[in-house]
Amino acid sequence: MKQSRFPKGWDEDRVNRVLANYESQTEDEAIAEDEAAWEDSLQTYVEIPNDMLPTVRALLAKRAENIANGKNFEA
Repeated sequence: MKQSRFPKGWDEDRVNRVLANYESQTEDEAIAEDEAAWEDSLQTYVEIPNDMLPTVRALLAKRAENIANGKNFEA
């Protein structure tokens, strides 16, 4: 059986805690959390076509890799 792979800093226990948190939320709590995210001035939401999502994810991953390697610059 193939072992699951998790992102850095994540393990099965953390995944289970996150799932338990969201599964125990009331509908009102979930709505409040979603609304609060839109008001976070540290994040921006951009609508893009679904077919462009893989390209955008790849660009974000490359940027994160550059930052991790000390190459924090804008292209």
